[in-house]
Amino acid sequence: MPASYAYLGPEGTFTEVALRTLPETATRELVPYVSVQSALDAVRAGEAEAAFVPIENSVEGGITTTLDELVAGEPLMIYREVLLSITFALLVRPGTKLTDIKTVSAHPAAQPQVRNWMRTHLPDAHWESAASNADAARLVQEGRYDAAFAGEFAAARYGLTALETGIHDAENAQTRFVLVGRPARPAAPTGADKTSVVLWQRDDHPGALRDLLGEFASRGINLMLLQSRPTGAGIGNYCFCIDAEGHISDRRMAEALMGLRRICLQVRFLGSYPRADITPGEAPAIRAGTSDGEFMAAADWVARCQDGRF
Repeated sequence: MPASYAYLGPEGTFTEVALRTLPETATRELVPYVSVQSALDAVRAGEAEAAFVPIENSVEGGITTTLDELVAGEPLMIYREVLLSITFALLVRPGTKLTDIKTVSAHPAAQPQVRNWMRTHLPDAHWESAASNADAARLVQEGRYDAAFAGEFAAARYGLTALETGIHDAENAQTRFVLVGRPARPAAPTGADKTSVVLWQRDDHPGALRDLLGEFASRGINLMLLQSRPTGAGIGNYCFCIDAEGHISDRRMAEALMGLRRICLQVRFLGSYPRADITPGEAPAIRAGTSDGEFMAAADWVARCQDGRF
């Protein structure tokens, strides 16, 4: 397997900045790809060890392009996550004034994060989506658009000027990125972990989603993301992307996954990995009755009842 990480490029994306926070990147070749799909396909094809892509932001929720790529195709697994605070700069060619801007570009996920700013400062500018924020900066450099919303750090890379900085509609906006590789044994639990799965219902009936969520709720497992995605099988056919607190080696999580595997048409395990919002070792509170010790004690009690030793 090549010692390289694919990432959503070109150079100068927020994805690259977040990726470089991982210590192991010092020993990896970092290869930019034009899209999330092409970066993940590089892993599937064995051209890269892993891919680093955005999966969620605090303004719009799950990034559907990434979720859909993980839902479909050859299975992949998440091994790490990184949180990055996001603010945008308006990058222009030197000499451009705000009144000169008629077209702006950025990745589609950026639009909801700067929409109000644009309404106030560039009410007549036309928005064009780009493959990434850095690619939008490249297109501004080439003269295709007048301005791009991107990280201020991308200005020097593309010979542009930051006309405005610190642009954001929501305070403390963050984007979550994940390191994705081929399926293998999950890393050992840290005590502050997250498990990601995709669930397909066996059939459509009243309370179907409640039944799925009940497997987590009855075991005291908190959900951190719940997003439906169309399966492509017709209107009303959805699967559910879920992030939940805990690790597959935790008894409560393992039993929840077994319950889901029993009642669902299909369950795709996307990995158990350390949470980026909690320091390892600072485990979140576990509800009474759902610790591994309590699950083991309950199993022992059942065994004693079966043996007539109660």
